[in-house]
Amino acid sequence: MKEAILYEKFTDSRVRCHLCAHRCAIVDGKKGLCRVRENRGGTLYTLVYGRTIARHVDPVEKKPLFHFYPGSTAYSIATPGCNFHCRWCQNWNISQMPREEHLVAGREAPPELVVAAAQQAGCRSMAYTYTEPTVFFEYAYDTGRLAHDAGLANVYVTNGYMTAEMLETFHPYLDAANVDLKAFCDETYRRYVGARLQPVLDSLKRMKALGIWLEVTTLVIPGINDDPAELRDAAQFVAHELGTDTPWHISRFFPAYKMMDVPPTPVATLRQAREIGLETGLHHVYVGNVLGEENTFCHHCGRLLIRRAGYRILENHVQPDGRCPDCGTPLVGVGMAGGKDGVDYER
Repeated sequence: MKEAILYEKFTDSRVRCHLCAHRCAIVDGKKGLCRVRENRGGTLYTLVYGRTIARHVDPVEKKPLFHFYPGSTAYSIATPGCNFHCRWCQNWNISQMPREEHLVAGREAPPELVVAAAQQAGCRSMAYTYTEPTVFFEYAYDTGRLAHDAGLANVYVTNGYMTAEMLETFHPYLDAANVDLKAFCDETYRRYVGARLQPVLDSLKRMKALGIWLEVTTLVIPGINDDPAELRDAAQFVAHELGTDTPWHISRFFPAYKMMDVPPTPVATLRQAREIGLETGLHHVYVGNVLGEENTFCHHCGRLLIRRAGYRILENHVQPDGRCPDCGTPLVGVGMAGGKDGVDYER
């Protein structure tokens, strides 16, 4: 256990957590909604500091981040727990473990160990992912500072439900984030996720203002968030509030967790969503979980710039100065310099 940060104490041994937008008020002996932060005698503790439930070397494209050091690898870590309980969660066995099994599992891996492992593996970044990194903030924060000092970038793959205080604390060390915009309807968030939409939108705008490289993912689920009007609203928010250069990943749903009775998203729905995104002015809209739909094109002349197969980069035609070889338009992102035409980037 480690004492949490970003919380306040009350005189009756209650505490209020200021880590995520739930801002849980927690009485002595109880846990917050995430089930991994506990009030013991008027002091709030994190139960997951250094307790990794997953550690892997991943392509950064798996996060997914397509405009952040493409072709590089990210040392990816997670602890149990989440402040959401999405009915379609793909990693429910670890994210919901503290809620459903009343268990906080994981192997001890202090920040120094995981940063050293990332360096040994030749990774370009550390990624806090698989579950919700906000709930293991203290661990991610200490790891992120060490990673920053070691020359590694830091990446959050998140539901975006953190507070402004959390972002202000982490942002000097946070280089990029992929945020799940799960729907553009507050009722969907309340019914299927146990949260609200507006705090996610606030976090997205705040990340943009702080200069964090941002990509957005929407898992399109039949009958839940696949209405074209709602998808257009989401695309317009990304384009108008975050900028037309913000990549939007439209991912295919497959049955999981408590939604095994919902069929996979039709590919035609995803392609329609991509067209909606492009019509709103977005420069880069990607269809995820469909092989052959992950390529990057120049938004000005249409030239194929990066060809992918899944998470593999097969070709990179971006020039060393980060521009399209045909029209000279810059490809916006971080670490986008290319010049390796036809190289297979698989690791």
